[in-house]
Amino acid sequence: MSEEVLSQNEIDSLLSAISSGEMDANELKEDQQEQKKVKVYDFKRALRFSKDQVRGLSRIHENFARLLTTYLSAQLRTYVDVELASVEQIPYEEFIRSVPQKTILNIFSVSPLEGRIVFEMNPNIAYAVLDRMLGGKGSGVNKVENLTEIETLIMKRTFEQSMGQLEEAWASMIDIEVELEELEVNPQFVQLVSPNETVVVITLNTTVGDSTGMINICLPHIVLEPIISKLSMHYWMEENVKEIDTEQYNLLSQNIKKVEVDAKVLLGQSTISIEEFLNLSQDDVIVLDNKIQDPLTLTANDEPKFYVQPGKKNKQLAVQVIEEYRGEDNES
Repeated sequence: MSEEVLSQNEIDSLLSAISSGEMDANELKEDQQEQKKVKVYDFKRALRFSKDQVRGLSRIHENFARLLTTYLSAQLRTYVDVELASVEQIPYEEFIRSVPQKTILNIFSVSPLEGRIVFEMNPNIAYAVLDRMLGGKGSGVNKVENLTEIETLIMKRTFEQSMGQLEEAWASMIDIEVELEELEVNPQFVQLVSPNETVVVITLNTTVGDSTGMINICLPHIVLEPIISKLSMHYWMEENVKEIDTEQYNLLSQNIKKVEVDAKVLLGQSTISIEEFLNLSQDDVIVLDNKIQDPLTLTANDEPKFYVQPGKKNKQLAVQVIEEYRGEDNES
């Protein structure tokens, strides 16, 4: 919170005004009290997920959106784009009120977690998928009220098969098995939890061919409660740190030591013309770019590794390692 610093002249003027009675100190105190901000808290919209946990859910469903895009593109053989739009926590009653009166509601059980989740799919998207599955162009015609048994069966099968992508997206945290229980078109008949129960609503902007709409995933708090601690990014980072297997480490180290590499030391380089090369004769000298006092570079499989200096050992040419190679700019 920033505070305004008064200059000495302003302080003197303020004290003079109080002394002369032009300004009342009690009135100033009352004004300051009135300016205190009060944060409104709605107990009906209790936030039961931390920001870190919401970010964890966002990460999972961003991955789900990518997987679903790939899956539907292959199945429908048309342009499909699914992107995460938002993740927010609201009362279940508010979610139901926001859903259109006639829409496609897929209710899934998520084993081994308790409770059920809801996939609300915009009819334009649902019928575009159905039309493509039946060999059409993918037009999104909204006729939810006149859904036939065959259309219902095809939708159920298509949506249930696509839930394999959700299982894969959640696999980094928990192995789940998603199973379709029922398909409903009227949200008033879908009563998963109490109206004031907190739910997380994941909104996905979806495009299938020329049709656009949204997919809303409703995750009740009661479903996520057993794994709520795992939603934290801190938990994921800890899970990714694996203990070193000493036996495997030693075995790998021994095998690496036996690997042969091609080691070379380049004395220097020079560039001459073809004519100069053809005219070379005995005792001619070619000047190299490397100075005699400069170290040479040892390469392993053509990758520079060490700075060395030339010499002899046991009457054979050899090099002595001076230091590790750190690149042209002497940085790692």
